[in-house]
This record gives sequence, C-alpha cells and structure tokens, in this order.
Amino acid sequence: MKTIVTGGAGFIGSALVRKLIKSLEYEVMVLDSLTYASQMDSLEEVSESELFSFSETDICDSNSLIEIYETFQPDFVFNLAAETHVDRSIDSPELFLKTNIIGTFSLLEVSLKYWRHLDATSKDKFRFLHISTDEVFGDLKENEPPFKETNNYDPSSPYSASKASSDHLVRAWHRTYNLPVLLSNCSNNYGPFQFTEKLIPLMIVSALRGLKLPIYGNGKQIRDWLFVDDHADALIKIIHEGLVGESYNIGASCEKTNLEVVEEICNVLDETQDTKPNGIKSFKELISFVDDRPGHDQRYAIDSSKINKELGWHAVESFQSGLRKTVDWYCEAIEKLPYQGERIGKSRE
Repeated sequence: MKTIVTGGAGFIGSALVRKLIKSLEYEVMVLDSLTYASQMDSLEEVSESELFSFSETDICDSNSLIEIYETFQPDFVFNLAAETHVDRSIDSPELFLKTNIIGTFSLLEVSLKYWRHLDATSKDKFRFLHISTDEVFGDLKENEPPFKETNNYDPSSPYSASKASSDHLVRAWHRTYNLPVLLSNCSNNYGPFQFTEKLIPLMIVSALRGLKLPIYGNGKQIRDWLFVDDHADALIKIIHEGLVGESYNIGASCEKTNLEVVEEICNVLDETQDTKPNGIKSFKELISFVDDRPGHDQRYAIDSSKINKELGWHAVESFQSGLRKTVDWYCEAIEKLPYQGERIGKSRE
C-alpha cells in the first residue's frame, strides 16, 4: 500500500510512519513543513528504507500537494499535520486557523480531485483518515461520563476550535462529495520523541536539569493518557477496518490529574536516578504551582467502547509501563534535546 502521512515528522506522525514501514512494509511518503515541533531524528530508523520518502511541504500549498498526489498515487492518506499546543494558540491563533482549517481544506480538495480520477478498484480502496483531538468536545464535570463520538462539540481554545472546524470540513466533504473519509479523536498522547514543551517531556527534562516543575493552578485538571504506539496501532486499525464516514474515539481509560502525572514522573526518577540535582532528596521538591491558563478545561475523558467493540482495538500499554519507557528514553536523550528557555516555565498539555 502507498501511504501519505502529513505531519509525519511530528510526534504521533513519526510513530505511525515507523509502524507502517517496519511492521506492514508499506511505502510511505511523509509530508511535513518542518516547524519547531518536527523532529527528523524520530524518523532516523526508517529514513534509509527504500519504502520511505519525504517532502518538505506545507499542506496549505495546493499546487505542491497536487504534484505529490499525481506522482506518488496514494492508497491511504493520514492527516496528522496540525498546530497542537494550546498555549501557543492563545498567544498566536492565526497560525492555528491557517494550518488546521485552511490546510485541511486544501488536503480535502486535492484528495477529492485525485479520488475522482481513479479507476473503480483504486477508488474503492482509497481512504482519507483525519486525526483529531478530544479537546473539540470541551471539558467534563467530575461525575460526567467520558466523551462518546456523538457528544456535541464545545471547544474552549483557539486550538480546539480550529480542530473542531477541520473535523466539520472532513464530514462535509464526505456528505457532500462522498469522499471516503474516516475521523478519529484521541486523548492526551505521551511517549518517546514528544516535543519538550508538552507536559510529560517538559517535566522529565526540567527535573533532570534541576529546574522547577511548574503546574497550572492547583494541578487537579484531569486528562486521559494514551501511549503513542497504542495510538498508532489504532489509526492503522481504523484505516483498514473502519466504516467510511464514521469517527472513532481513541483512549486508554487512564484518567489522572496533572499533579498525579508529575508526581509519578518524580517517583520514577527517584527510583532510577542515583544522582539528583541541586542537593535535593526527591524530585518532588521541584514541584511548584503557577497561575492557571485562561479557559483551562478541567477534565477530558474518552469512551473508546466503539473502537473496542467494532474494530477489536484495545490499548496495550499501562500508564506505569508506558511512563517508565518514556522516562528511560528522555534520560538517554537528554543531551540532544532542545532547551526551551523562557517556555520551560509552563506546563503544557
């Protein structure tokens, strides 16, 4: 199978690319504009494969997309290209609207024109999977049930509003033009190669450098955590077996407060690091609290029963095992990781 992965040098995209090439031996074309969050190192283990190719392309560039589609002739398209950091969307929303809305529109238009000119067999095989977030649903009260695919959208930030808009576009291109699309909405991801301004890698890297571990508000905000390799497996399952036009929630039923997550990171580091910075006895001594983020959602939780029952996908990694793998990876990679400077003072999800 010939597969395009947009945003394939990003955190989730690169995990998917590695699985597509190493496990399925699919021919993969990565499209990525190589923003600050892209990491070509995350593709190093497949970059020499004859199944791998790369194009530094912005998904808003329709002319480049047309040329790539015509030359590569994809069977599948995974759209993971997006601006994703909530705090950045609050500071600079315009880029989020451009990439997440206009970029998705460009991909849909090019995909539709390409699909319409395929022969009948190739038309039946073609799939466009749009990867989104649980944040489009807004937030939940403590006792409310997790988000189902049928929940109303209620985004809180410019980031989640732009992703909600892109989801609506994908559904519209299916209903209006019959483009064979699928959608997924995932919970918070973590794992190796995640950019270091996200909560878990930021806390690991900050702790190893002896810096404060700043947590928004009281740290009681709840997130549902999903190991990135489990997410990649779910995406592959959806594009092969999902029903066209359907959306699937992907989560691991692993709700934890931000404070609990940071404390568990400190516990792992306390166990594994013989030498601690600045004379501290426990990494928990570095935990601090900062002013809360504007419009901060209090709780996300995903109901994955649909993908569990209909497609037979279940998360394999527990939070404890996944976190240990993640901490070990960052401890080994610490010297090569970028320093976030002024941005390291905030915990980002």
